[in-house]
Amino acid sequence: MPALTQEKKEKTAPATAEYSEKEIEEMFNKRESVPLTPQNAEFFRSEGGLISLKLKNDEGNEEIFERVVIIRAFPVSNPDDYISIREPSTKRRGNGSEIGMIRNINEFDKKTVSLLREELDRRYFTPEIKKIYSMKEKFGYSYCDALTSAGKITFVLNNPYSNIRTLENKSVLISDMDGNCFIIPDPDALDKASYKKIEIYL
Repeated sequence: MPALTQEKKEKTAPATAEYSEKEIEEMFNKRESVPLTPQNAEFFRSEGGLISLKLKNDEGNEEIFERVVIIRAFPVSNPDDYISIREPSTKRRGNGSEIGMIRNINEFDKKTVSLLREELDRRYFTPEIKKIYSMKEKFGYSYCDALTSAGKITFVLNNPYSNIRTLENKSVLISDMDGNCFIIPDPDALDKASYKKIEIYL
């Protein structure tokens, strides 16, 4: 049998050679998104106030997600359709995988719809930041204490340099690690102490 040339060896090498062990592990462990219906999904609020999910597979086995992130695919045009239920993003694992998709939120009972709507209203509400009390870094995250049009709030940023953006109209949009958004219509209108806390990121 003739010896393989280097070119042929490269062509016949396993495709997995292109990936690191970590990448291969992530591909095998990647969650497959499933349709979420009243028959396989039960949403409830945990003792800590988080939105949790009990998911039942075709074999009847149950999986509990202590915390899920709820995202609208079409927040303006179809707010009730195609609701993505995802695992939380983490610094170590990156963006959370999609657990499943709700075709229409109204397929669920009134109690569940109310629970999901409450979380969606919170997520897609964009309070105005009026004052920034502090901006501190801890364990690789930035914690911001601020006074907003919705009251005093603390939110967490993965990376302020990418989470704080100046828009074309000069207003500043801030998105936290849970996808919540906050707006500063005119950063120059902030008091000097507040402005200094975000000036470096603008």
